[in-house]
Amino acid sequence: MQTILKQKKWLKQLSYLMLCTTLAACGDGENDNTATSQTTVSVPQLTPAVGTNLKGACTDLTRFQYEQTTITSASLQAAGTLKVAGQDIAAHCLITGYMHQRVSPVDGQTYQIGFEMRLPIDWNGRFLYQGNGGTDGNIVTATGQVGSGGPLTNALHDGFAVISSDAGHNATQNPLFGLDPQARIDYGYGAITKLTPMAKHLIQAAYGKLPDRSYAGGTSNGGRHAMMAATRLGDQYDGILASTPGFHLPRAAAAQLYTAQQLRRVATDENDLSTAPTLPERKVLAQAILDQCDGLDGVADGLVQDVEACRIAFDIQRDVPICASTRDGSCLSSAQIDVLANIYRGPVNSTGEALYATQPFDPGLIGSNWASWKFESSVGTARDPVAVGIIFQVPPNPDMMLNSRQFAFNFNFDTDYAKLSATNETYTESAMSFMIPPDELNLDKLHEHGGKMIVVQGTADGVFSVDDTQNWYDKLLQKYQNNASGNAPSFARFFRVPGMNHSRGGIATDQFDALTALVNWVEYGQAPDQIIAAARGEGNAGGQNTELPTDWSATRTRPLCPYPLIARYNGQGDSELAENFSCK
Repeated sequence: MQTILKQKKWLKQLSYLMLCTTLAACGDGENDNTATSQTTVSVPQLTPAVGTNLKGACTDLTRFQYEQTTITSASLQAAGTLKVAGQDIAAHCLITGYMHQRVSPVDGQTYQIGFEMRLPIDWNGRFLYQGNGGTDGNIVTATGQVGSGGPLTNALHDGFAVISSDAGHNATQNPLFGLDPQARIDYGYGAITKLTPMAKHLIQAAYGKLPDRSYAGGTSNGGRHAMMAATRLGDQYDGILASTPGFHLPRAAAAQLYTAQQLRRVATDENDLSTAPTLPERKVLAQAILDQCDGLDGVADGLVQDVEACRIAFDIQRDVPICASTRDGSCLSSAQIDVLANIYRGPVNSTGEALYATQPFDPGLIGSNWASWKFESSVGTARDPVAVGIIFQVPPNPDMMLNSRQFAFNFNFDTDYAKLSATNETYTESAMSFMIPPDELNLDKLHEHGGKMIVVQGTADGVFSVDDTQNWYDKLLQKYQNNASGNAPSFARFFRVPGMNHSRGGIATDQFDALTALVNWVEYGQAPDQIIAAARGEGNAGGQNTELPTDWSATRTRPLCPYPLIARYNGQGDSELAENFSCK
């Protein structure tokens, strides 16, 4: 009975929120008069960017001066010198340099914020800050590929001026840059706050004017950087594209260690966690989810669109075949089911306190991207253990690199988890401070000058829980429900991608162009009521996804819908085409 009541309450709230997506302000669903007594505050509609051409020669920009900034090179890149997904990039200036060079008093290393900027000769008047992923340390080519789904488009090709950085340390300093307090902060938020004004002044020197419109975007840790731009620099950016954002990254990384500990319980080889659930066993779980949830959106197509209904329809304890004796790939043992239930519930300490978020069961768990994060990154020397042990915790423990697997297995969620929030005389700012957007629900600066935000994430993300992002957005809906200048969906929208793994891949239509949708919203007032996504089929610029079911059309499309709406089949027409689905 309690479950039914919760479902009815959720459906009531859902119906109300669906109405809110088209209104300037909403009440709380219980008293619809709450918003009517407020005076409406007008939020400006931003005007479109106006392009221009480069003034002078690229080499002139070697003379650019800005506080604590050194330009190391400025050269013309002819059209076609750079290609992305087979597309020629137009002629542009490539500028390289660094900011804030210093010698660490802690480890004696020389640190600097390295960057490259690519400035089109024929510029569209827009600037993009490209947030990069992982533990950074590499200056990724500044093409402006900031969304999920591979190189479906890139901002440089579209005429943006783009900056990319190493976030304050180089590859040889990974992950031991975590020993330096300032390098930690630059990785968290220092680099973007220092680079943003410099980049705009460099653009002014190149084109004779500041950018008309400024955007920040990225995926994974780059999505977290975008969340930083939305909160710390909300008055300096007009559009934010946070794709697969790990904005609670320390918690998510610790959750990966919990996953490793759980998987170890049922792995037949603790040096190979993929033996905990093998691929055939993951397929058993995926099929059980599909059996209960695939048709909830009106068509059986291998995708679970109705995430919320699936939470009720699927029960891992009830719906997965249990092995009568030995594991043979056609069933799961009771111990495996218990382990997987714990992983999807999320980490807890000895008192049962939840330390991260839940995750929805989704058939995309058979994807190799999902498996890589769960089975390899959770214990490896390049991802979660070193992030927790060296970059996030206080004090850092560089010796853990000698055996990252044992560090993950031995991580204590009563005593070690607290180190993510700890400080001392050397490390005066904790990871929970420098990695997480401050006052993450406060988007007033972004909103009040007409800025917009799109957040996108897959429902089968193997490292960052989509439920964590959804919980953030639910709170955002509440915070701005009675806002006189517009409710949350009037300036920030969240899109879930069924089946998609971390940033891309999985059993999903994972190819889409959220950047163009964001520009159209910011500059032309075209709110994204849906974003069309395609399967990574044959001939796709992002590369073929060989894990997709063979009965999917290579040209399958689906609408991605702004939460809490979902894509439902209209009941007629080709179910491989997005045009026969509606966001409801």
